[in-house]
Amino acid sequence: MKEYLLTAGPTPVPERVLLAMARPMLYHRAPAFTECLKEAQDGLKWLIQTKQLPLVLAGSGTVGMDAAVCNFLHTGDKAIVIRGGKFGERWGKICQAYGIECVFIDVEWGKSVEPKAVAEALEKNPGVRAVYATASETSTATKHDLEPIAKIVKAKDDVILCVDAITAVGVYDVPMDKWGLDVVCVGSQKALMLPPGLAIVAVSDKAWKANERSNLPRFYLDLVRERKSQEKGETAFTPAVSLVVGLRESLRMLKEETLEGVFHRHERLAKATRAATGGLGLELLSSSPVNSVTGIRVPNGIDGSAVVKQMRTRYGITIAGGQDHLKGKIVRIAHIGYFSEFDIITAISGLEMTLSDLGYGIRPGSGVAAAQATFAETRRA
Repeated sequence: MKEYLLTAGPTPVPERVLLAMARPMLYHRAPAFTECLKEAQDGLKWLIQTKQLPLVLAGSGTVGMDAAVCNFLHTGDKAIVIRGGKFGERWGKICQAYGIECVFIDVEWGKSVEPKAVAEALEKNPGVRAVYATASETSTATKHDLEPIAKIVKAKDDVILCVDAITAVGVYDVPMDKWGLDVVCVGSQKALMLPPGLAIVAVSDKAWKANERSNLPRFYLDLVRERKSQEKGETAFTPAVSLVVGLRESLRMLKEETLEGVFHRHERLAKATRAATGGLGLELLSSSPVNSVTGIRVPNGIDGSAVVKQMRTRYGITIAGGQDHLKGKIVRIAHIGYFSEFDIITAISGLEMTLSDLGYGIRPGSGVAAAQATFAETRRA
């Protein structure tokens, strides 16, 4: 059976990137790797839209999130944590693991945080040193509007804004320097079109200043040590060499497409997936849908977990289900990274056939037709 991967991570890896990673191993203290790392970091600057040096770490995106806590806070500090899904909750768990007092802003899953809630939390809680936010909450397929939040935090000299942009960067516009984001975390297995194993952390001057007073324990994730090494074209410890080689190639591909092209492609795929949802008579989970993944409420009487299983086992199409209280109630179809129109048509076709298999009456082709109509409307000359 031919298999199709339509999850929000890991995402498909282009053959061009796979071939680059299959080349003979580089020694990570040799000039060839230094050249590779520098080109990759220049590409990351372009993608994240920052003058700062993005630091490349071996590990999943959560490594970047962990580093965003332990490098910038002091024992006894308070932090505002926006929780609107599993990854917002993860920020809180990391902070609590380091003994940080958390001020939680709880947002209904599927809704975007109100910037005024952040402003109010900052006013009511003196001593807050950081705000932890999620740009694209993958578990709920929801986009959080960070630009106004960044303006609020930017006005506070002693508060930094740390962002999980793991399924946002490379999907839609998240300009770090323009908005004033202080710590931006990215993961390799999303829009960067790589296997899991790399985390990228970009740090503002304001955040480096906060680092000077930080005393939380860290060793492997010491970003000051990493910056000193990576400014010289090396990493502090042995890097994931093949993934860095792949990163260079994937960034070359993205540059060839241009930022505008990358954002436009993701927007088209997302709009078509949302249109297909309506064509099938189904509802979106999110009132603020994001362009990286679409969350779809399954019909009453249909088990979302059964939908995921049937699509995978009968049709070879892997999508994701819901988590926690959304388990069995939604399915999530990704369109982040190495995806095109036919991937979406395939996913919607599989969803239609699966719903029919499970006894839900639909008009065959209704979702596909809606997706195709959207593609026709949004296709650029």
